Amino acid sequence: MNQQKPLPAVPEKVINLDDLSPRQIVGELDKYVIGQQKAKRAVAIALRNRIRRQKLPPAMAEEVAPKNIILIGPTGVGKTEIARRLARLSRSPFLKVEASKFTEVGYVGRDVESMIRDLVEISVDMVREQMTREVREKASALAEERILDLLLPPLAKPRKSQQENPGDWGAYDNFQLTREKMREKLRAGEFDHRMVEIEVQQSKFPSFEIISSSGVEDVGINIKDMLGGMFGAQKKRRQVRVDEAREYLVGEEESRLIDTDRVAREALRRVEHAGIIFLDEIDKIAGREGGHGPDVSREGVQRDILPIVEGTTVNTKYGMVRTDHILFIAAGAFHVSSPSDLIPELQGRFPLRVEMDNLTEDDFIRILTEPENALTKQYRALMETEGISLEFTADAVRAIARYAAKVNESSLNIGARRLYTIVECVLDEILFEGAELPDKQVRIDAEYVEKTLQKIVADEDLSKYIL
Repeated sequence: MNQQKPLPAVPEKVINLDDLSPRQIVGELDKYVIGQQKAKRAVAIALRNRIRRQKLPPAMAEEVAPKNIILIGPTGVGKTEIARRLARLSRSPFLKVEASKFTEVGYVGRDVESMIRDLVEISVDMVREQMTREVREKASALAEERILDLLLPPLAKPRKSQQENPGDWGAYDNFQLTREKMREKLRAGEFDHRMVEIEVQQSKFPSFEIISSSGVEDVGINIKDMLGGMFGAQKKRRQVRVDEAREYLVGEEESRLIDTDRVAREALRRVEHAGIIFLDEIDKIAGREGGHGPDVSREGVQRDILPIVEGTTVNTKYGMVRTDHILFIAAGAFHVSSPSDLIPELQGRFPLRVEMDNLTEDDFIRILTEPENALTKQYRALMETEGISLEFTADAVRAIARYAAKVNESSLNIGARRLYTIVECVLDEILFEGAELPDKQVRIDAEYVEKTLQKIVADEDLSKYIL
């Protein structure tokens, strides 16, 4: 039986983007990303311009192209997080993809148009989830009636010619009364473990993988859809518990209530006017013109990406998608290359360049404590599930930040991601013992951090492997 996927939690507060100035957008990003004010400012302006464009006359709005951005900086400084949080704030379809996954036509790899198809799939899921929430109450009511029909087969209402017979009418009233009593018990969960028989769809599609070439992807052919009629789903009766039947029937009713054509139309509209693609590792395809060997392939990938960024129409199984107004945010470390190594045409499509700041020890302290999803808050919440009260003192946080900065300086700089490694090493014993700890009040101070990390950091060879 198909299990219905749980819906993501509905945000407590829905922000109206029309009411947010660029300064306020930066303020919202500050809740999750520390520092990097230049990058936040650039993406805030890009988002606000998107809102301004929607208020223009159609003829003028068509001419206003998004100002794509290149974020320049090492890993772990917040490039991806800024783009992802911007998409969540604006409730935009968002896709993160590595440019190095694409290769020039004729080489092994994915074709660049697949990123648009992936973005459309994400948008379809977003719209379907939203519409599912809208019909969930009605679907639950319909599923409840179907379960009651299984528990107590319906009794036909007396016809007008029969209503003169008091016995028929009385039997129907008694049936309705019994049904309402069963409804109360059903809602109270008293029937959850009772078995009922329902019809479920059982897919007969064979379990083998279809490897599609770039040519098949180009025309947006979905092989499974083509063979759907041949290997269509069949109905099968199964005995299941009432609580399982309710979950399945709610999902079935939701599918019936949702207009799939409307989902597709709205998903395509969101991609075209609100889609955001985060193109990571763009420095990996920055090869100079006229190069040899790998540089030839890199330049070919750039030329394949160019039409997508420039504005073209991509065929998907849901319909045609124009990419003219999708916002592209590219990112790369550019250690051995620079944005000027990209082909001139692609450079022109990314007019905004923002250099990210390296994270300092003070930044690490703020990252550990200030954001709503701060690392120390996450570990406290995790341990609370096992009855452990975990406390990080201020000097412990500073010690962790100091070690993270020190290791980044002495070895590869991976930015804030170093904090994950450091904190895991510090909490290793506590995380392992968990609920078995005799003392439910655990206090992490600077002395504890020093004791767990000093030997590892002192041994440079060991720290290269552990930290």
